[in-house]
Amino acid sequence: MNNQANNPLHGVTLKQIVTELEQRYGWEGLAKRINIRCFSHDPSIKSSLHFLRRTPWAREKVEQLYVDSLDVGNDDDPWAQARKRSD
Repeated sequence: MNNQANNPLHGVTLKQIVTELEQRYGWEGLAKRINIRCFSHDPSIKSSLHFLRRTPWAREKVEQLYVDSLDVGNDDDPWAQARKRSD
């Protein structure tokens, strides 16, 4: 019945995703991983959200990077530890 149980994006906003990725990789790192202008030319959370909400292919790439970054995990993150145990 609960179709979202295994969806790592369930309950996570696009703003949370972009903020966490920017904190983890920085704007330069994001621009290297995903070649989109909103990360490489005068980047900001606001301008990135504006672009990503209107560009489905770019949003998909950002969401996939976020999901992939969850797999890397942080040993201090109890959620990452739980994901490792369930695999």
